[in-house]
Amino acid sequence: MGRGTTWDRQLQWLVRHGAVYTYDAPGHRGRDVKRPASVTTESFVAELAAAVETTVETTVDTTVDTTVETTVETTVETIGAPAVLIGHSMGAMHSWCLAASRPDLVAGLVIEDMAPDFVGRTVGEWEPWLHALPAEFDSAEAVLAEFGAVAGRYFLEAFDRTVTGWRLHGEPDDWVRIAAEWGGEDYWTQWSAVRVPVLLIEAGDSVTPPGQMMTMAQMAGDRATYVRIEGAGHLAHDDAPEQYRAAVEMFLRELS
Repeated sequence: MGRGTTWDRQLQWLVRHGAVYTYDAPGHRGRDVKRPASVTTESFVAELAAAVETTVETTVDTTVDTTVETTVETTVETIGAPAVLIGHSMGAMHSWCLAASRPDLVAGLVIEDMAPDFVGRTVGEWEPWLHALPAEFDSAEAVLAEFGAVAGRYFLEAFDRTVTGWRLHGEPDDWVRIAAEWGGEDYWTQWSAVRVPVLLIEAGDSVTPPGQMMTMAQMAGDRATYVRIEGAGHLAHDDAPEQYRAAVEMFLRELS
């Protein structure tokens, strides 16, 4: 239920390390955007691969004199591969699955509070709450009251901004289907295929099954750095921004 816009505070220091691109996964791109035909992990990873490979063309009109000459300049910008993928939760899993299937696209990974095995866990308790959410909140205070201070700010940045409030940026049915997918399949095979340096950040109050992120670090051996941020919730990068930044910047410096 996140979105690229939720990374705005981190962009302020991440850009010191190079060009930074944020990414909206299918089903998280706005209420008016066409819903994804598939919510499988494989389809999401394929979309992420396409985004990393994207070429961006920027056209600039330069008018020298309105009666004499107009110059049109087109700048072609490529994201460039391999890239360092910084992912949280679902985005983290899709990032390591991309590193496994397309190692040519990935130079390093930051994995925040996500593990490979949620098999057998259901969304049963969570689903009624999600469907009970209003499609639109009429005030920032209402969002904060529903989700709390940290998650509330996160959703204020993720939701569609409308003239009347803040609207869910996707369909609850899609979000339930995405989460339900992880209850039937684990992603240890993909993790074991990763060969790039990785930073694993686990929240002290993690949503991941106990011990799995430490096992991930052990499997990666000397390619892995493991950090646990005590007292932080699932949104560790927002809950403990200074500790998160210190860990990520050290990893990026060592990687470069």
